[in-house]
Amino acid sequence: MSTKQEIIDMIKNMPDNTTVDDVMEKLYIRAKIESAIKQIDEGKGIPHNQVKEKFKKWLT
Repeated sequence: MSTKQEIIDMIKNMPDNTTVDDVMEKLYIRAKIESAIKQIDEGKGIPHNQVKEKFKKWLT
């Protein structure tokens, strides 16, 4: 399925009282998730153990 069709389907599945802001928020979140997946696929992610260490420092 094309990205265009996926977006059309997403909008069709939203409630009738959906606002433009609601649609924009969903598109923004989707774009950020796709970007993150691409970065991980390219090996640009942070290993899980490094994330755990950072959180440990932040949360103490």
